[in-house]
Amino acid sequence: MSESTSGRPDRSHPRGRRLTNATQFRHVFAEPLRAGKSGFVVLYRPNGSEEPRLGLAIAKKRARRAVDRNRLKRIVRESFRLHHEQLPGVDVVVLCSHDAKSLPNRRLFQALAQAWASIRNTACAPS
Repeated sequence: MSESTSGRPDRSHPRGRRLTNATQFRHVFAEPLRAGKSGFVVLYRPNGSEEPRLGLAIAKKRARRAVDRNRLKRIVRESFRLHHEQLPGVDVVVLCSHDAKSLPNRRLFQALAQAWASIRNTACAPS
C-alpha cells in the first residue's frame, strides 16, 4: 500500500481512480466480464492503462433509502481502496443485488474481496 507524506497509508480515492463520465461507463457495459456473488455484481473490462478505475451504479430500485445506498457505496469504495494496488488496469462498475442492503458489512466486504481476487486471477490467466 502506498503511503502519504505523513507516513500513513494512502486512503484517498482520487479522480484518476474513478469512472467519471457516461462514455467510460458505456465502455464497461458494452462487453463486460463479470465477477461477484451475493451482494454485488461486479462488471469489469480492461482499460489499457496500469491503474484500475471504479464506477458505482447503486440503483434506487435495489436500495430505496439514501442511507442504504450510501452505506453500500462506502463499503465498495473502502474495499476498492484496500485492494486497488493488486488489481490490473481495468475499469470496474459495481452494482448491488436485491439482497445487498440486508447483508452485514462483513459479508459484503468478503463478497467484494472475492470479486477482486477473481479479477486478479482472470487478468493473470493466459489467453
